[in-house]
Amino acid sequence: MEEKRHAKRMDLECKLLLKRLDNVDGNAKEVNVDVKDVSKTGIGFACDEQLSMGSVYECLLRIWTGETLHTFVEIIRIVPKGGSNFYGGIFIGMPEMDQSRIQIYSEFYEANAGKSEGTQ
Repeated sequence: MEEKRHAKRMDLECKLLLKRLDNVDGNAKEVNVDVKDVSKTGIGFACDEQLSMGSVYECLLRIWTGETLHTFVEIIRIVPKGGSNFYGGIFIGMPEMDQSRIQIYSEFYEANAGKSEGTQ
């Protein structure tokens, strides 16, 4: 399978809260998801809820520093896995400063992963 990602991905343990923007009844539902990977351009996560392809959700992403990044995610991939789905999404309107935070961590993560592999 051809790699389509433009930015390197990394594992990140955190939770993401989603609220769909076009919810017509006005009730926002927050859903915890299991983030599998994140980059400065997007995110991959597992979720028990049924999300729609092409839909945009507001999200609060808690990163490794304890800070919460406020952004929007458009669902661009859905892969059924067992009782839940794996979703791929791209960040929409994420400030460059927040993208830089993710990029810096990515570079730090890669550098440390290389050191671990070299010592074993």
